[in-house]
Amino acid sequence: MDKSSECDDATLLIQIGQQEVKALSLLYDRYARIIYSFAFKSLHSVEESEEVVLDVFSQVWRIASRFDPHKGRADTWLFTLTRSRILDRLRKMNRALSTQPLLSGAFEIQTGSNGVDLFEDAVIRERQIQVRAAMKKLPPEQRIVIDLAYFQGLSQSEIACHTGCALGTIKTRIRLGLNKLKLILDDNVSRG
Repeated sequence: MDKSSECDDATLLIQIGQQEVKALSLLYDRYARIIYSFAFKSLHSVEESEEVVLDVFSQVWRIASRFDPHKGRADTWLFTLTRSRILDRLRKMNRALSTQPLLSGAFEIQTGSNGVDLFEDAVIRERQIQVRAAMKKLPPEQRIVIDLAYFQGLSQSEIACHTGCALGTIKTRIRLGLNKLKLILDDNVSRG
């Protein structure tokens, strides 16, 4: 398995479908914490949430060959499996507490009222944490201009005015900073 394939969830799923244990390990490292957090939010149980993670990756191992990258994104497929496992756990818990209607946690795994997919939101939050950590490793002059451009929404001309630097300098710092940021993030992914 080469390093470029480590960055691609779809490739990992294809490799898992070919029974490559290393690919499953990489996918697990990438998503286990997110899946656990999502499950815990609905189930409010450490044990049940851990079981969901194990169930999901056991299922991934068994059915990864069914994943079709042309029909959807790998993370969406993975989170659909997660959602099903959480619902299974909620039903099981509901049967154990048969005097109550379906647990309220089931409603937490539905798409948010504002149309935001909670799975996607969890992935985005995780990626934001990774990007913020990588930003701290950039030289200050590159970190500042990238922050102004991508987190504050300023144009390159506005950044030049704001910092008192020449427009060409701003463009160079952004380009160099983005290149370094990409290398840092790629390195973090390859180390798993």
